[in-house]
This record gives sequence, structure tokens and C-alpha cells, in this order.
Amino acid sequence: MPTPHSPLLSRRGLLSDAAGGLGALAVGALAGGAATAHADGAAAGVWPGAIQAFHVPPKAKRVIWLYMAGGMTHLDTFDHKPKLAAMHGQPMPESFTSGQQIAQLQGSKLTCLAPQHPFRRVGQSGQEIGTIFPEISARIADRIAIVRSMHTEAINHDPAHTFMNTGSMISGRPAAGSWLWYGLGSDAQNLPGFVVMVSTGNFGQKQPIASRQWHSGLLPSRFQGVSFRSQGDPVFYVKSPAGVAPARQRDVVDAVTRLDNLRGEWANDPEIAARLAQYELAFQMQSSVPELVDLSDEPQSTFDLYGTQGGDGSFAANCLLARRLAERGVRFIQLYHRDWDHHGAVKQHVQGTAAEVDRGAAALVEDLARRGMLDETLVVFGTEFGRTPMAQGDGRDHHMKAFSIWLAGGGIKGGITYGATDELGYGVVENPVTVHDLHATLLHQLGIDHTKLTIRAQGRDFRLTDVHGHVVRDLI
Repeated sequence: MPTPHSPLLSRRGLLSDAAGGLGALAVGALAGGAATAHADGAAAGVWPGAIQAFHVPPKAKRVIWLYMAGGMTHLDTFDHKPKLAAMHGQPMPESFTSGQQIAQLQGSKLTCLAPQHPFRRVGQSGQEIGTIFPEISARIADRIAIVRSMHTEAINHDPAHTFMNTGSMISGRPAAGSWLWYGLGSDAQNLPGFVVMVSTGNFGQKQPIASRQWHSGLLPSRFQGVSFRSQGDPVFYVKSPAGVAPARQRDVVDAVTRLDNLRGEWANDPEIAARLAQYELAFQMQSSVPELVDLSDEPQSTFDLYGTQGGDGSFAANCLLARRLAERGVRFIQLYHRDWDHHGAVKQHVQGTAAEVDRGAAALVEDLARRGMLDETLVVFGTEFGRTPMAQGDGRDHHMKAFSIWLAGGGIKGGITYGATDELGYGVVENPVTVHDLHATLLHQLGIDHTKLTIRAQGRDFRLTDVHGHVVRDLI
């Protein structure tokens, strides 16, 4: 006999339940036979991870991605080109550009634009870094691996961001942070496994960053990244309303959980479980988030290191908060600085923007090292594409054929430069690295074979690297 909250099963319901059963079997297969552990973890509000045994020995536990949104120019930062300086103002040789896709300069007269700031060799390793990064040069040059041979498939910002974050220019795929949270779970008991923060500077065009860049896509919505604000309360409504005690809120959450569980017993909607997990996480964050942003336990030496007292919305303040998030077990932390779109006045703007991120990035790596956390934290300092060696007035246009990033910690070799571009910095000529290769390498360092972390959706298997990607073992 049906109960008041268990209606007669319709044909549609029968098919839905059957599909759900097959879905559970698929999850169990992906997890290596750990479906029971998944069920227990989900019931407790803690996702244990779809991967129950590492594919390869892990070197890192987490990722902190410092994302220079807008297209950081490699030619003024990490890829020294004396030949380009010598050809300043001369026509760009057609042998480089003929038949090539160009963004806003298509059909224009192409002239060479010299590097706008000098480079120097720094550290014991002799890394060549632009002088606009004095803190990175002086403090962490021997800890970072500079990759000069990145290239991408997208020439405009939004699809390039989407490709860098999800491995596809098609919107709707899961972000890298969502993949990691899904695959490995999170060590954070009362914080999201994937946190995003955005800072804005005073130079260049402000790059818009859509929330779909940290979306869970085809994965359950519980794995979506959570955006923390850089000033004020990091999360809206994190404080209880006046006159509402925690015990009363606990009662409300428990009552909603019971009602949703009743619905979930027969509706077989996976989003109900995701909603329950988010309700519980939101309740826990009412205590964990205020503790996270309370910096009273930090010594003055930490503030001196980062050059901020925190909470001011700066990139450096977000770097400090990223370290605190890492200490609390957050799996993937992404810090955007959306000030790198320099179509004009590139000399002044790139210097100003570099100064906004230089100290924070160097301090973060140094702070992690001091605390014994760098070996288990993979830090990425990157962008969505580079800028042209050709002038766009006194700026540089978008460039997808070559750009630079650096990595540190998490089993990455320090003090090395990998890959090379041609003498004008236009295209990669040595050890090319794709976005898929970068993703494959990050997953490898966290113990994941990128070909094995997949989900079945829309009639096919999906993964972060799609059908591409190779681990760049020379960086390890």
C-alpha cells in the first residue's frame, strides 16, 4: 500500500528508478567498487571522492591557481626576445604571420613592438625574468618552473578562459576544480572543496569573469566552485539574522533535510542530494568562514611578508586567504586578477599590473615553503593566452600561438625554463605544451591518470582532457 508520501509508481517513475540504479552501478565502477563508501560519505555530507585508490603516487594534495585574466604579455614578463628589440618599428616578417589567425590586427599593417621592460638573470638558476617582477625574481626564482611554450586554441577572451578552465571552448563542461573535488573529495570539513576569489587593479581593461568559469557542468552541482568576495563578508548571508540562534537554524536545516529525504526516496533526483549537501555546508560555513577571515592569529611578520593587513580586496590579501584555505583542506583555490588586457599603453599598464600581483604571488610561495606546505601544494601562475609581438598602437593584441606560465611546488622542478618560442616570440619552436597537457600534468601530480577520471553523460565519456593531453614529465 502506498504511504501518504509514497505515491503509486508510474511508468515514468519506474523508468527513472531503473536509470538511477544503472547510474549507481556506473558510479560504483568508477570508484573501483566503493559505492558503499560513497553512500555513507554522501549521507554524512562529506564527499569521499570518486577515486578511492590513486592511479599514480601523488606529489600534491591541492592546487592554488593564480590566474592573470586578460592575456598577460609573455614578451614583457617571462620570455626575453632581444631580436624583437632590435626590430622595433620594422615590419613584422610575413613568414611569421602569413595565413595565421590574428584577432583585432587582422588586415592591419603589422610592425614589431620591442619588449617594453628589460630582463635580467636572477637566482642561482639564472632564470630570465622581466624586471617588472622584482619580488618573484628576488625571492622565488629558484623555486619556479617557467614554461615558455604554452599555446591555446582560442583567440578571444571568453572562449580562452573557458578552454583554460574546462579543457573545452564549449560552455557547460566541468571546471578543473570541480573535477578535482569530484575525483578526490576535499579535506575541508566545513568549507567548499573549490573556492574562487577575484581582485581588480587600476591598469588596463577590466576583464569580465563569468561564474560559469567555475561551474560543475556535467557533474552534480555540489561540485561547483564557490566565489568568495574579497572585501566584507566573503559569502552573502553568512551571518545569522538578528534574533536567530544557531540551534534554531539547526532545527530548520534538519527539518528541510527530512522533507527533502522523503521526496528523494521516490523522486530519484540526484539534485536533491546535492541540495541537501549544500544546505549542510552553508550551515557549517556560518562558523567556519568568520574564523577563516579572522586574521587576529596571524603574526605581524605575515602581514609584512604579503604587504597587506588583509581584507582590503587586493590580490595580496587574497593570496594570504588562499594560504589559510589551503591549511583548512580546500582542494582547489583559484585567484583571478582581471587587469591584464593591455591593448594600449602596454609599457605603463603591464608594469602597474605586475606590481599589483608580484609581492602577493612571491609571498604565497615563500609562505607555503616556510610552513612546509609547498611540497604538497601545486601553485600555477598563468593566463588564458599571450600578446602579439606586433604593435597595436602602443599596446599588444591577443595572441594564442605562444604564452608563458610558471609552476611551483607539488613535485615540480624549481629553477628551470621549459620550452621556447621563435626569435620574435610569435610561435612555439621547442617542447610545445597545450592546455590539455597542463591539465594532464596537474592531475598526475595529484595522483590521477587523466584518462581514467571520466563521467558518462549524453551518451559518451567526458574527461577534463577530452581525448588529448600528455603529462609533461620534464617538469616533474
